[in-house]
Amino acid sequence: MRLLRWIVPAVLALGLIACGPPRKSVFPPALSIQQLQVQPSGTWHLTVRIQNNSYGEMDFTAIEGTLQVAELVPVRLHGTFKRDIPALSGDIVELDVLPTPDMSKALAATAAKGSGGSLAYRVSGSATAKPEQEKQPRNFDFSGNDWLSPVPGIPGTFR
Repeated sequence: MRLLRWIVPAVLALGLIACGPPRKSVFPPALSIQQLQVQPSGTWHLTVRIQNNSYGEMDFTAIEGTLQVAELVPVRLHGTFKRDIPALSGDIVELDVLPTPDMSKALAATAAKGSGGSLAYRVSGSATAKPEQEKQPRNFDFSGNDWLSPVPGIPGTFR
């Protein structure tokens, strides 16, 4: 009889737990520069890819961080937007940044090398997003590094 007194509430509790929706895992996004175009004004127009690494949709609204080229002084990477990115998918946002003179010189030196040239970059900061099962957005840290190389036949464009 005592055993039955514990089993019935335990089975009922497990049944109630099973009624709720399954919780989807949420992971920080990954950001990378998909393309960089040097504008006539000297600014850089970036196509930034946001990769949602979570098992549920996330609504992205902002990026706040830095872009560092080679080992030079970083510049601010900032943008506000509205992107609903499905689970394990990516989308792009376009941002403009004002590079330092040293960053522009480093990019020009890479372009002079042709398709064999490459320039290391690093992005870091936080992205504001709301996971589909949450009510409020929150900040997710990101950090990534890769290389930019000139696109053959398209001056001032790097991927």
